[in-house]
Amino acid sequence: MNYPIPANPQEIVALRQKPVDEELVAAVIAGVIQIARSQGQSLDELTAEVLAEDGLLDQMQRSWLSDIVAQAWESLP
Repeated sequence: MNYPIPANPQEIVALRQKPVDEELVAAVIAGVIQIARSQGQSLDELTAEVLAEDGLLDQMQRSWLSDIVAQAWESLP
């Protein structure tokens, strides 16, 4: 992977300067999961945040992303 997994929210924000590709998205998802776990958050809590209404993604996209986050949560150590 060309991008390190972000260890904190500031590192995730810093990745906004990079061009978006599959590896960047994967690194950010892995970083979000690691940060959530380090804060004692459960998968249910994280997916609830992903599924929360926002102006960026529509319901179908949030649902798809929630599924991806759940799969990554289960596969990451």
